[in-house]
Formats: sequence, structure tokens, C-alpha cells
Amino acid sequence: MSRWKAASIHLLISVTIGILAGAVLFLVWYPPPYFHAGGADELVLLLVGVDLTLGPLLTLIVFRSGKPGMKFDLVVIGVLQTAALAYGLSVVSKSRPVFLVAVPDRFVLVGASEIRDEDLAQGSEPRFRTRAWSGPRLVGAPLPDDTHEKNELTSLAMAGVDLQNLPKYYRDFSSIKDRLLRNAKPLKDLQAKHPEAQADIVNGLRRLGRQEPSVLWLPLVARKDDLVMLIDATSAEPLGPLNIDPW
Repeated sequence: MSRWKAASIHLLISVTIGILAGAVLFLVWYPPPYFHAGGADELVLLLVGVDLTLGPLLTLIVFRSGKPGMKFDLVVIGVLQTAALAYGLSVVSKSRPVFLVAVPDRFVLVGASEIRDEDLAQGSEPRFRTRAWSGPRLVGAPLPDDTHEKNELTSLAMAGVDLQNLPKYYRDFSSIKDRLLRNAKPLKDLQAKHPEAQADIVNGLRRLGRQEPSVLWLPLVARKDDLVMLIDATSAEPLGPLNIDPW
């Protein structure tokens, strides 16, 4: 077998593994439409680039049919490639969205690394004490009424820890829907703010099978890009984001 054939076989195996890893990332950890907003695209390009080049390239360099110790060399290459892939997946998994948090005036996509373990352990319910592996869980986080807790939140916010990062304030989504509806804006405001996005808005409504009066919008804050979240004008349930700057 020539080194080019060996490297081609290794490349085919790497592509297959890359497709499987990509399916987990696209469909499970970063389900649409959060892949780009969550900042996974750059991480995945790096991950796939390493996976597709490291192993096959090393095989192309070292392979020689009949060479003593060739099997050992290939095993070492496989171990190195597997370790690189495992490390890359671990980095991507730490950024995966685990909660879609509705605070009074917006939605916030919260990644796994944005919640400290000690804060996670204080979740108000068992379902709020674990980081999701199958896409973000929708929760509400209303502002507390207690003055002392409000002051504490203000102090924490100055340290970079905000309401959406504290599962002890998480509640069922229904607990915040009235406040969301009060703060939500009609689509005509979005059209006035971004007239160039008219086609995106119309296509979004068509995709949802909705008419304009039945849909409102709020900002969706994510790690990389902020989007517009469309919501039902009656229940405040999120219908899906549009790739439009909400600010």
C-alpha cells in the first residue's frame, strides 16, 4: 500500500468521525438556531480542521509499507488524533447552551461555563441543578421582590454574575410571561428600526404560519451575537429567533 492510499483511508475514517461529531454538535448540543449565536461555529471549524488534518497528514509523513514498527506508529497517531478530538469536544461542550432564560425584558442564552457549580447547586428545583446535554431548557427568572436580594444582585452584576447566571432565581417560564408581554414590542417597531430586514421578518412570519398582530419580539442575548426572539402575543412562548440586531 502506498502512503497516499494509507493517508486517503485515514482521511475517510476521519471524515466519518467528523460527521458524527458534527451531528452531535449541530443537533444535540447546539440545536438550531443557536449554533452561530452560541459561538460554536469557530470552535467547530478548528475542531474539524484538526481532526481532518492531524491524523491523515501524520500518516502521509510516516507511512511506508513493510517498515518495522509501522503498526506502532499508526497506533500512536490514532491516540494523538483521538486525544485532540476529545480535548476539542470538551472545550466545545463547556460552551454549549444549557438554559434559555427569560428575564423581565429579554431572553438570554446561557452556556454551561457561565454558571458556577456552587450557584447551580442552589437551583430552586432539581431540574435547575443540572446542565442540559440536549439543548437549552426554557426557564423564567423574575426579579426578586425582596430589597436585600435586589441589592445582592446589583453587587453580583458588578462582578459579572447576573440574574440569568443564578439558578436559585429560576422559575417555571409561566411565572414571567406577564412581564415579558409588558416589555415586548410589536413587529412594526422592529421594521422601523431595521427597514432593511423587512424580508427577513416577512419570511420568519411565513415560516411560523403567523400574522403580524399575533407575534411580538424581545432581544435574545447570546455569547457571540444578539438576535431577535419572536414570541406569541398571548402566551409569550418563544417562537424562534431572527438574525437581526435587536439594538
